[in-house]
Amino acid sequence: MPRRRIRVTGTPEAPLRAALTALRTELGVPETFPPEVLAEAMGVPPFERSREWGRAAAAPLPPLPDATDVPFFTVDPPTSMDLDQAMHVSRRGTGFRVRYAIADVASFVAPGGALDAEAHRRVTTLYFPDEKTPLHPPLLSEGAASLLPDVTRPAVLWTIDLDADGRTVAVDVHRALVRSRAKLDYATVQQRIDTGTAEEPVALLKDIGEARERLEVERGGISLNVPEQEIVERDHTYELAYRAPLPADGWNAQISLLTGMAAADLMLAHGTGVLRTLPAAPDGAVGRLHRTAHALHIDWPHHVSYAQLIRSLDPHLPHHAAFLQECTTLLRGAGYTVFRDGDLPAITTHAAVAAPYTHCTAPLRRLVDRYAAEICLSPASPPAWVLAGLDALPKQMADGTRLAGTVERECVDVVEAALLKDRVGELFDGCVVDVEERQPTVGKVQLDTPAVVARIEGGTTPLPLGERLRVRLTQADPGTSKVRFAPA
Repeated sequence: MPRRRIRVTGTPEAPLRAALTALRTELGVPETFPPEVLAEAMGVPPFERSREWGRAAAAPLPPLPDATDVPFFTVDPPTSMDLDQAMHVSRRGTGFRVRYAIADVASFVAPGGALDAEAHRRVTTLYFPDEKTPLHPPLLSEGAASLLPDVTRPAVLWTIDLDADGRTVAVDVHRALVRSRAKLDYATVQQRIDTGTAEEPVALLKDIGEARERLEVERGGISLNVPEQEIVERDHTYELAYRAPLPADGWNAQISLLTGMAAADLMLAHGTGVLRTLPAAPDGAVGRLHRTAHALHIDWPHHVSYAQLIRSLDPHLPHHAAFLQECTTLLRGAGYTVFRDGDLPAITTHAAVAAPYTHCTAPLRRLVDRYAAEICLSPASPPAWVLAGLDALPKQMADGTRLAGTVERECVDVVEAALLKDRVGELFDGCVVDVEERQPTVGKVQLDTPAVVARIEGGTTPLPLGERLRVRLTQADPGTSKVRFAPA
């Protein structure tokens, strides 16, 4: 999970675009796909013309079960075209049925081919505020393989039955043909549910999401509603603002988590797979969060668990948002764990999920998900290409995830510096949200406005963690991607 997300509403001004372009060059981010990769992507027949899409099989693929009668819908940011997931939820007696269709990338990417090799080189889609560097060519990720509305697509279809409390009672997964009926965004879903105008499959997303959130609390899991930083166009200029996640963001995420947990259980039952794991946080890290909560004037009684506290916070409040940012430090150390032939690893759980979990719902944007899907489709005998590449996956994903984290951090710095470059010397009001233990005069300050969290240094007395402070902007250089403040 990134410490801070950032996105652009509108078109960023030229200096910011130039700084982001320079950042991509500095990080060695590929600008285009090699000709042989594009040629292979262009050679993948659209499903409408042939059932023998892709080159993953030497012989024609058998006919797939037809689930196009199910009115699936997608929930993504408004401008997204790389649609990995489509869902349909319905009543099932006193419980629920979740149908979750995942883009079937393996039907388009031939093992050992140019597309496959490039995906292993890129590992994950990289998101910049102005554009993205995709894992697969847009011909596939935003076209032939994407679960766009009103077109038939092959998918990995999960059917998960839940009881009235949202607990899993049955799981099935197989390939099928699906057809999404609607491309929705989070704000639209939230508005329809709040006003009572949502059709039942959309309205039930709230019921299932809230039920799964209650179970998450029960098992000690954690979902952090960390606010996004957003570049907003106003009056022909740009400024940074915070966007707190909507409840619909969380309900949608619970469907993905549900599927990832079901996939992990399936892998563990058959003895071969790749899990997303996270060890429990050391006591020292939790103790530090207790001190940070106290400093930010957040009441954390000893009888209240960490998960319960997180649920009580309001990301719209600056001091709560600051604490949620600090909570992401407990998620460091997540990785991918491979196992095979029944030899289960020592750690099989993800501490934040508080259960076994794997990544399997975003194969258009993350390499490991393609492997996970194939293992779940044939858990007793995964394809040879999956087994051959399994052991190398953790390092490949670690390298790709590390680069994605660097991109996220550097993008925040570039955007803040670009938007503040003409305001060096000005005074701002903010809150000290972090203080270095060994250098108490150095830390981080979160401004009231604009939505900036940046390094503060240069004072002669220890910074007052959790207290309001007037600060002066001393540096804002997009070329070095640095913003610095000092106590006023």
